[in-house]
Amino acid sequence: MTDNSISTSQGARAAGGESVLQGRSGAGAPAETRGKTTVADSVVAKIAGMAAREVLGIHKLGGGMARALGAMRGRVPGTGGGVTQGVKVEVGERQAAVDLDVVVEYGVSIVDVAGEARTNVITAVERMTGLEVVEVNIAVADVHLPDEEEESGDQEGRVR
Repeated sequence: MTDNSISTSQGARAAGGESVLQGRSGAGAPAETRGKTTVADSVVAKIAGMAAREVLGIHKLGGGMARALGAMRGRVPGTGGGVTQGVKVEVGERQAAVDLDVVVEYGVSIVDVAGEARTNVITAVERMTGLEVVEVNIAVADVHLPDEEEESGDQEGRVR
């Protein structure tokens, strides 16, 4: 029987907020369980962010302030594309919890969209990391109206 477990005890928790998937060792253990695999908190956040964005009815992730900071961060060379904007995760020994701030499209059922996002995030994180997702909390920060203009990253100046 394969014994895979997530361990975050003093010696087994890697630096930088990572969970360690510890397998069995020795000649009798299957090759895929020999050694350990670390999963950083940022990886779980990226998986959750991508899974949430796949749901129809979610316009964007992040509340007003998070979107403003994300837009500024996106202008700095070398920073990520904002996949984790609006996503916060807590990763423990064997479990993870996810908090999402979302903007939904006008006219959709918020309850249905939240349920679908919750299901999609849980499925993706559990399948890709092996962690049990104990909760996905969703805060609807705004509703995107069809006639609202998108925030532009490159605003034109007054002088040409």
